[in-house]
Amino acid sequence: MNPFENADSTYKVLMNGEGQYSLWPAFIEVPAGWSIVHEQDSRQACLDYIELHWNNMEPNQLITK
Repeated sequence: MNPFENADSTYKVLMNGEGQYSLWPAFIEVPAGWSIVHEQDSRQACLDYIELHWNNMEPNQLITK
């Protein structure tokens, strides 16, 4: 089974320097350039976190301030 789609696994939410989020299996090492913004939790809780916090899909460098 794809570890990114297992509803019974635990996940983390990562964010990169461009403000993009990623659902990440808890047992896989966090890749360079990404930081944990939501600690280990259920898949649904992590998806809910992403939905609540990721309001603009554009990378930070494209967002006019």
